[in-house]
Amino acid sequence: MKKLLLATAIAALSVSAANAAPTVYGKAFLSADYVNGEFDSNVNDAFDRDEDTVEINSYSSRIGLKGSEAMTANTDVVYQLEYGIRVDGEDRTFKSRDTYLGVVNKDFGEIRAGRNQSTLDYINNVIVNEGYWDNLGSNNLNSNQQLAGLNMSDSGRINNSIIWKAPQYNNLPLNLAVMYSSDANEDNGANDSDDGYGAALTFDQGTGYTLGLAYDKDQNVNGEIIRGTATVDLGKYMAYPVQLGALYQQADFDYSSEDEKGLVLSANMDLNNFARPANVYVQYNNTESLDGNENSDSDQIVVGGKYFFKDNVIMHAYAGLNKADNVSTQAAGIDDNGDDAMFDTIGDTEVFVLGTGLEYRF
Repeated sequence: MKKLLLATAIAALSVSAANAAPTVYGKAFLSADYVNGEFDSNVNDAFDRDEDTVEINSYSSRIGLKGSEAMTANTDVVYQLEYGIRVDGEDRTFKSRDTYLGVVNKDFGEIRAGRNQSTLDYINNVIVNEGYWDNLGSNNLNSNQQLAGLNMSDSGRINNSIIWKAPQYNNLPLNLAVMYSSDANEDNGANDSDDGYGAALTFDQGTGYTLGLAYDKDQNVNGEIIRGTATVDLGKYMAYPVQLGALYQQADFDYSSEDEKGLVLSANMDLNNFARPANVYVQYNNTESLDGNENSDSDQIVVGGKYFFKDNVIMHAYAGLNKADNVSTQAAGIDDNGDDAMFDTIGDTEVFVLGTGLEYRF
């Protein structure tokens, strides 16, 4: 009888621990950026634009609530409510990021439903740029009044989506995630009536290198994206604290016969001669046929570094240059009746940015 009471008490304590209060978390990332940008129209010089300014910007700042609770001995319910915020006050609206409700079981894995980052992002471990140059995914200009660096299509958050993360099988160093989304995701331009789906597979046995492969259909773009990545940590094999990464991607759009091809190469080196952890990095991006437009290409090079005053207080510094040729966009002008109007134009862009910022995580 005493053993039974002891077992009951232990079980009660376990449930109480599982019912712990949700975790509140987030980060504030604010920077000062010197931006020098140009748009040179190939159609009409009146559509040219120059920008030379200092901006205060907020990057990926957020606040969230997450937690889990035991349902049975082997199954937990998991949840997350995360919202993007603008510390600079430019946009006072809370924007939904990853928000989901799901269950985790040691035998069948994890299932979560809601608004989820697409599985294309699960192999995005090659990207080292942060701040202004964390811009992978802007492959067209809505207007030449909004100059920005252009790169290949990228992963976004998908509404009305379900993700299944498979459990590991016999300790194999493979991680599989499969995603389904109903109807279209207008936030990312996939505004047709097709359901979307994607999958990602990663190989990581903890020996210093990783491989990744992902496929996406009618979620981030109207069409298909296939992405492959590889990383290697040279510090595992020699006395060089350097991590190298490579990403190759091809996007096949429903509305174009031209495939967008993108390449990213990155290197990150830890610095050991400081009182606190620090690193420097360089990243090169090249994209051909931006947004499926023939002869519309871009090149980008960024160098930067981070210094960790504390594990959760990080200083950033970076400088980068992006050049894009034959970009299709719209420019403001005056029509034949003397009224304001928007005109289609094609031109070349060049954006240089030098910035520094402070990030606080909690």
